[in-house]
Amino acid sequence: MVHVLSSRVLLRPTDPERSRAFYGEALGLPVYREFGTGPERGTVYFLGGGFLEVSGRADTPLSPDTRLWLQVADVTAAHEELQARGVRVLRPPLREPWGLVEMWIADPDGCEIVLVEVPADHPLRYRPGI
Repeated sequence: MVHVLSSRVLLRPTDPERSRAFYGEALGLPVYREFGTGPERGTVYFLGGGFLEVSGRADTPLSPDTRLWLQVADVTAAHEELQARGVRVLRPPLREPWGLVEMWIADPDGCEIVLVEVPADHPLRYRPGI
Protein backbone atom coordinates (compact mmCIF):
# COMPACT_ATOMS: atom_id res chain seq x y z
CA MET A 1 0.00 0.00 0.00
CA VAL A 2 1.23 3.47 -0.81
CA HIS A 3 0.96 5.74 2.22
CA VAL A 4 0.23 9.18 0.75
CA LEU A 5 1.18 11.99 3.15
CA SER A 6 0.23 14.92 0.94
CA SER A 7 -0.76 15.65 -2.64
CA ARG A 8 -0.96 18.52 -5.07
CA VAL A 9 -1.96 19.31 -8.62
CA LEU A 10 0.89 20.77 -10.69
CA LEU A 11 0.09 23.39 -13.32
CA ARG A 12 2.63 24.72 -15.81
CA PRO A 13 0.97 27.90 -17.14
CA THR A 14 1.90 29.72 -20.32
CA ASP A 15 2.03 33.00 -18.37
CA PRO A 16 2.93 32.35 -14.69
CA GLU A 17 2.28 35.92 -13.49
CA ARG A 18 -1.17 35.96 -15.08
CA SER A 19 -1.98 32.58 -13.54
CA ARG A 20 -0.75 33.66 -10.09
CA ALA A 21 -3.00 36.73 -10.35
CA PHE A 22 -5.94 34.48 -11.27
CA TYR A 23 -5.49 31.87 -8.54
CA GLY A 24 -4.22 34.21 -5.82
CA GLU A 25 -6.29 37.33 -6.47
CA ALA A 26 -9.34 36.44 -8.59
CA LEU A 27 -10.03 33.13 -6.84
CA GLY A 28 -8.49 34.32 -3.58
CA LEU A 29 -6.73 31.02 -2.82
CA PRO A 30 -4.44 31.34 0.22
CA VAL A 31 -0.73 30.74 -0.35
CA TYR A 32 0.75 27.66 1.33
CA ARG A 33 4.33 28.38 0.24
CA GLU A 34 6.44 30.01 -2.43
CA PHE A 35 9.81 28.91 -3.79
CA GLY A 36 12.39 30.07 -6.29
CA THR A 37 12.82 33.57 -7.66
CA GLY A 38 11.90 35.49 -10.77
CA PRO A 39 8.83 35.35 -12.98
CA GLU A 40 8.74 31.55 -13.12
CA ARG A 41 8.97 31.02 -9.34
CA GLY A 42 6.61 28.53 -7.78
CA THR A 43 3.56 29.27 -5.68
CA VAL A 44 1.60 26.56 -3.87
CA TYR A 45 -1.99 27.36 -2.90
CA PHE A 46 -4.25 25.64 -0.38
CA LEU A 47 -7.08 23.70 -2.02
CA GLY A 48 -9.05 22.49 0.98
CA GLY A 49 -7.57 19.04 1.61
CA GLY A 50 -4.99 19.39 -1.17
CA PHE A 51 -2.70 21.87 -2.87
CA LEU A 52 -2.33 23.54 -6.26
CA GLU A 53 1.19 24.36 -7.39
CA VAL A 54 1.64 26.96 -10.14
CA SER A 55 5.28 26.91 -11.25
CA GLY A 56 7.47 26.89 -14.32
CA ARG A 57 6.27 27.85 -17.76
CA ALA A 58 4.64 25.84 -20.53
CA ASP A 59 4.96 26.53 -24.25
CA THR A 60 1.36 25.47 -24.86
CA PRO A 61 -1.78 25.44 -22.68
CA LEU A 62 -2.83 22.32 -20.80
CA SER A 63 -4.80 19.61 -22.50
CA PRO A 64 -8.53 20.41 -22.51
CA ASP A 65 -8.93 17.11 -20.68
CA THR A 66 -7.30 18.64 -17.56
CA ARG A 67 -9.86 20.01 -15.12
CA LEU A 68 -9.95 21.04 -11.47
CA TRP A 69 -12.78 20.07 -9.08
CA LEU A 70 -13.18 22.46 -6.14
CA GLN A 71 -15.81 21.94 -3.47
CA VAL A 72 -17.19 25.15 -1.96
CA ALA A 73 -19.74 25.75 0.80
CA ASP A 74 -21.99 28.04 -1.28
CA VAL A 75 -21.62 27.99 -5.05
CA THR A 76 -24.13 30.83 -5.55
CA ALA A 77 -22.09 33.13 -3.29
CA ALA A 78 -18.91 32.03 -5.10
CA HIS A 79 -20.58 32.86 -8.43
CA GLU A 80 -21.44 36.38 -7.30
CA GLU A 81 -17.97 36.97 -5.84
CA LEU A 82 -16.11 35.66 -8.88
CA GLN A 83 -18.27 37.59 -11.34
CA ALA A 84 -17.54 40.77 -9.36
CA ARG A 85 -13.82 40.00 -9.70
CA GLY A 86 -14.10 39.59 -13.46
CA VAL A 87 -13.58 35.82 -13.58
CA ARG A 88 -14.87 34.28 -16.81
CA VAL A 89 -17.88 32.12 -15.94
CA LEU A 90 -18.44 29.34 -18.46
CA ARG A 91 -21.68 28.20 -16.83
CA PRO A 92 -23.53 29.65 -13.82
CA PRO A 93 -24.62 27.44 -10.90
CA LEU A 94 -27.00 24.64 -11.82
CA ARG A 95 -28.28 21.66 -9.83
CA GLU A 96 -27.21 18.61 -11.79
CA PRO A 97 -29.30 15.43 -12.19
CA TRP A 98 -26.87 13.70 -9.79
CA GLY A 99 -27.77 16.27 -7.09
CA LEU A 100 -24.65 18.44 -6.92
CA VAL A 101 -24.81 22.17 -7.62
CA GLU A 102 -22.07 22.96 -10.13
CA MET A 103 -20.66 26.08 -11.75
CA TRP A 104 -17.88 26.18 -14.36
CA ILE A 105 -15.12 28.78 -14.78
CA ALA A 106 -11.78 28.78 -16.62
CA ASP A 107 -8.30 29.95 -15.70
CA PRO A 108 -6.30 32.23 -18.05
CA ASP A 109 -4.98 29.23 -20.03
CA GLY A 110 -8.47 27.81 -20.44
CA CYS A 111 -8.16 25.10 -17.78
CA GLU A 112 -11.75 24.39 -16.78
CA ILE A 113 -12.59 24.51 -13.08
CA VAL A 114 -15.82 23.19 -11.63
CA LEU A 115 -16.97 24.68 -8.33
CA VAL A 116 -19.22 22.20 -6.58
CA GLU A 117 -21.64 22.56 -3.69
CA VAL A 118 -22.75 19.35 -2.01
CA PRO A 119 -26.29 19.96 -0.68
CA ALA A 120 -27.09 18.73 2.84
CA ASP A 121 -29.44 16.03 1.49
CA HIS A 122 -26.92 14.64 -1.04
CA PRO A 123 -25.57 11.09 -0.45
CA LEU A 124 -22.03 12.48 -0.22
CA ARG A 125 -23.13 14.17 3.03
CA TYR A 126 -26.15 12.21 4.17
CA ARG A 127 -26.58 8.44 4.05
CA PRO A 128 -29.89 7.29 5.57
CA GLY A 129 -29.65 4.23 7.77
CA ILE A 130 -25.91 4.50 8.34
